[in-house]
Amino acid sequence: MQTTDFVTTVFDGKSNPNKVTVAFTMALNAVLKGHSATVILMVEAVELGKPGAATGMDIGKPFEPVADLMQKYLDNGGNVAICRSCMIHNGMAEAQMDPRFKIITAPEVVELLMGAKGSLQIA
Repeated sequence: MQTTDFVTTVFDGKSNPNKVTVAFTMALNAVLKGHSATVILMVEAVELGKPGAATGMDIGKPFEPVADLMQKYLDNGGNVAICRSCMIHNGMAEAQMDPRFKIITAPEVVELLMGAKGSLQIA
């Protein structure tokens, strides 16, 4: 996977909508400011790789619902990557994931983080 200016890793999924909201809010702002960006879904966050998984995640104002943030992020050129090992560990398959998202390996995660100008790690 090609490196990007800004990388966000997210470890929580539906169980912690606050962290997911902040991750996509920051990533969206990065692309709106003209930076390339990748959100990496890891650990439990891989569940967000399924189509429609973010529907209903809304922590309230001033934040937008996660599904809206994610769509705006993608529409503005943002990338989403899913950790293959985390996906398999959580009993999910590539066929279940949104085809717009890239499945990546641990070495690719490291490459993205090392090549980024900035990152946000939300554990």
